[in-house]
Amino acid sequence: MSGSPTERHVHRMPFGAELHPGGGAHFSLWAPAPMNISLEFRGATGDLRIPAPADAQGWRTVVVPQARAGDRYRWILTTPDGDIAVPDPAARDNPDGVFQPSRLHDPAAFAWEAGWKGRPWHESVTYELHVGTFTREGTFDAAARQLPVLAELGVTCVELMPLASFPGRFGWGYDGVLPFAPQATYGEPDALKRFVQAAHRLGLMVMLDVVYNHFGPDGNFLGLYAPAFFTERHHNAWGAALNFDGPDSGPVREFFIHNALYWVEEYRIDGLRLDAVHAMRDDSSPDILEELSTRVRAAAGDRHVHLVLENDTNDARRLPGSPRPGTYDGQWSGDFHHTVHVALTGEGEGYYAEYVRTPLPQLARCLTHGFAREGEPHLNAADRHAANPRRAATSTVHLPATVNFLQNHDQVGNRAMGERLLSLTGDAPARLAASLLLLSPPTPLLFMGEEWGAETPFLYFADWQGPLRDAVTQGRRREFAHFAAFADEAARERIPDPCSIDTFERCKLDVDTWSADAAHQAWFAYHRDLISLRTRDLVPRLPLLATGRHESQLLDGEILAVQWRFTDGATLELIANLGGSPVDWADSARPNATLWHMVGDVSPFRVGAWSARWRWLLPT
Repeated sequence: MSGSPTERHVHRMPFGAELHPGGGAHFSLWAPAPMNISLEFRGATGDLRIPAPADAQGWRTVVVPQARAGDRYRWILTTPDGDIAVPDPAARDNPDGVFQPSRLHDPAAFAWEAGWKGRPWHESVTYELHVGTFTREGTFDAAARQLPVLAELGVTCVELMPLASFPGRFGWGYDGVLPFAPQATYGEPDALKRFVQAAHRLGLMVMLDVVYNHFGPDGNFLGLYAPAFFTERHHNAWGAALNFDGPDSGPVREFFIHNALYWVEEYRIDGLRLDAVHAMRDDSSPDILEELSTRVRAAAGDRHVHLVLENDTNDARRLPGSPRPGTYDGQWSGDFHHTVHVALTGEGEGYYAEYVRTPLPQLARCLTHGFAREGEPHLNAADRHAANPRRAATSTVHLPATVNFLQNHDQVGNRAMGERLLSLTGDAPARLAASLLLLSPPTPLLFMGEEWGAETPFLYFADWQGPLRDAVTQGRRREFAHFAAFADEAARERIPDPCSIDTFERCKLDVDTWSADAAHQAWFAYHRDLISLRTRDLVPRLPLLATGRHESQLLDGEILAVQWRFTDGATLELIANLGGSPVDWADSARPNATLWHMVGDVSPFRVGAWSARWRWLLPT
């Protein structure tokens, strides 16, 4: 906005490179391994190679008085087999890829418009997007041009899949190796800042998905000069875990905590979604998750900054229902997705097997208590057909703390062919599912294109090269060998090659075409209308939600009936039939009931296939 007050934001940290106000810069690397390391600097005044001996704590620090923004640099490791050149692991900018030199970036050069404080958590309607496939161009600037459409839809929060620099031209972002440098194929750092500022102008929060449980398998050199980043005391799906609680764990914890602070302070990000925190092994107290939350909340001051988990164990202790230091605002609920998906599609293979016996009771528990179970990991393959397929939850979560979704990058992309829900169910079940998502008290999340009724696949893609490419391609196909549809090798060969650029290109959205098509326009209008109902009638009451007083039951074993109670005496009632056949029932007359929304056909004597009725029961 022309004439608006502006601010400059720089996050100070012990890692990486920092420009001095009067000129020059210093460069810091934690590299306690006993080896000779030097800084290679390429500036306008010439190239330098400066030795960087370690201090007693393993830090290497170099000052270059002539350094300026835009200069390139990297670290040189001298090993018995020769020199190895590596980028700065805390580089703010790595424009030519993760194997090339880093570039000095001046964060103070960007002028932020003053005044944005964010939005409270209960107002969140989140929209997850992958920058590389959200538009044909696949850039921050192109994504920013689509933000007015998202504002029209009514979402209040845009969540970006990970931006940490990763090898190659395309990928999901979960195998990043330079956590402070935005992926260069999406644009330079200031382009990301322009995206965030454009969102704020429209009243949209921006959240970022971050990965603090592993580094990618290619382009990570930390083990060469800082082996204490990893520990054999703990393991996760990627091998040796990150060292959050062992000897020399202090700099490791600081590296990731500063990364969180960096996005919140320097990029004005409104929240972080921490990927797979069950894989962040830490036996210390406070553990890394508690300390990270405490530090971020202190840095946020009077801004609304939200912290969200993906946590396979559904640890409700971290979700107290208010933004306190050490705790989290929300957690993704795979339970909601899985139960709805099983009920609507009948699929029961893979991780759906533990939901297939009792999806409706488990869905009811998700809607009233937050999760179908709490405190334990998912059942393993040997347990999935046990008589009791789900262990009972023992606690209740304040419902806006659960983030529900019908689609996201995992639930679409982990399918062999990347199908979206609409492709599997057809219109009527998908319309019912959208109402369950957007009109229930838990926080809803849409996946890019869902609002248009997109059938564009979202496949797994990663631009690996060499032997790793072959291993990933074949591993992807072996992953589905136990599914009936891919039991024979010929069927598995039809699974798209994740390392092919054609696979990546197939996933790009086509909003320009959809916006001119009547069927896609109708889907957009349907989602917009549901979000408008939520915003007008439900969001103002969410702070009054009475935790622990909600009820659910199955009427005649087929009709899902849920009541959510609020401290002002109001009750929100849902009656839903998630099946393909109508069900007879006898409605109870309520003189103080107001119809809020209807999907399909619900009469006093019948609930039609794929139908639901929402009513407000108000105190007399």
